[in-house]
Amino acid sequence: MAQATSRSCCSEPGCSCYSQKQQYLSFHSFPVDGEVRRKWIQAIRRDEGPNFTIKKGSTYVCSRHFTSDDYVLGITVRRLKPEAVPSLFPWNDFTPKGKRDPVYERCQKQQLLTSVGVEIKETAKKALKLDHDYATPPPAGMLDETGDYIHDLEAKLKKAFPPPDLFSRYCASDAQMRFYTKFPSECVFKIFWDSIVPSASQLVYWSKAKRISEGTSENISPSPPRSMPLIDECLMYCMRVAVGMKEQVIADMFQVSSTCSTVSRVTITWANYLFFILGTLPLWVSREKVKSVMPFKKYCPNVRVILDCTEIAVAADSSLTLQSETFSHYKNRTTLKGLIGVAPHGLLTFFSPLYTGSISDKEITKISGILPLLESGDDVMADKGFIIEDLLSGVGAKLIIPPFKRSAQFTKEDTEKTQAIARLRIVVERVIGRIKSNHIWDSPVPLTLMGTVNQIWHNCCVMVNFQGPLSYEED
Repeated sequence: MAQATSRSCCSEPGCSCYSQKQQYLSFHSFPVDGEVRRKWIQAIRRDEGPNFTIKKGSTYVCSRHFTSDDYVLGITVRRLKPEAVPSLFPWNDFTPKGKRDPVYERCQKQQLLTSVGVEIKETAKKALKLDHDYATPPPAGMLDETGDYIHDLEAKLKKAFPPPDLFSRYCASDAQMRFYTKFPSECVFKIFWDSIVPSASQLVYWSKAKRISEGTSENISPSPPRSMPLIDECLMYCMRVAVGMKEQVIADMFQVSSTCSTVSRVTITWANYLFFILGTLPLWVSREKVKSVMPFKKYCPNVRVILDCTEIAVAADSSLTLQSETFSHYKNRTTLKGLIGVAPHGLLTFFSPLYTGSISDKEITKISGILPLLESGDDVMADKGFIIEDLLSGVGAKLIIPPFKRSAQFTKEDTEKTQAIARLRIVVERVIGRIKSNHIWDSPVPLTLMGTVNQIWHNCCVMVNFQGPLSYEED
């Protein structure tokens, strides 16, 4: 008879043993032999019919109902004998039924006992069968009680000495911290974590928050206790975004749901949470502060922001309309496009939401929200492809682009100005490089994350400033 290897319940009517709870028991399927199977059914007092059907792989009898003589001991495991029949049940106090001696033997024993005048009690008969007190079979249910007691002790031990979180394992040094989270050091991360942990501890998972927002929260049960420390959830999000790990790999590392649903739920939950938390941080810098740290004041004294656009690849949607809107002729594939603004000293001060890849640089500048932030007299540096002079003139700002060669060669002043502009423009390119160093952008964003891609983009942009400002002198 095969033993169960998955979740199994005992078919004996008075037994509630379950393989996930009583892991010390073995569960045996009904025998194929018709005669032995009939004896099993008769022994457990069941009748095959509408209320009881023997199914392969789902109908078992647990080892509580078999004696030790019913098993054959192997090298590593014990196996049930083919002719074994369950005989231990609650109605016989889990005691095997003894075999009755033949009449002739019973008469001889009776005569012998009568001749010597010895009275033997039934309890003494049982005791004589045992060589030692430790050979006494345990009372019915003792194994269950012992198993439950051990389970409770294990739970208390786990609570008293919880295993170290994975964050401490994977982020034990500044180098690991930079690799897994993009934070420059443990000190910077600790400051960040201490500031968000009070609100993060009240997090509601995205799936439940969605049901609440849809007005279907009346029948929602309370959230179960978190299966992992809060800081490990943050690490899971960072591994998905910063490292770009696949959900299946993360699920295996954290030993969570093999269907990746937990990884997806945690990623979306933390993406939205950080979106709201980081969205409260001010990015735009005043003109006075920009001028106080302005490099190349001789050639670019009034530059307030350096603009550039970047694109990220996304998976193609089945809708031809969406494909045409997100298709970028520059990248020759479906993309999303965002506008980045960097102060001359290397601090990211502006970024737009992501728009469809077909949008022009001028249109994205117009609708991104950068224009209301500019003041009269500000200079905006951009590439030659930004034809936005008319937009900037409307707010009193001026566009600065690399000078065109008006003669056979540049003048000395044009050469120096071009070099200054080029060195300043490198800063915005490096900031974009930092944003895209989050490896989730290495491959096309899957459609399952399209509802959260703007939140992830937002978080990646803001987190750039946690790494320290870039300067034009940086290699």
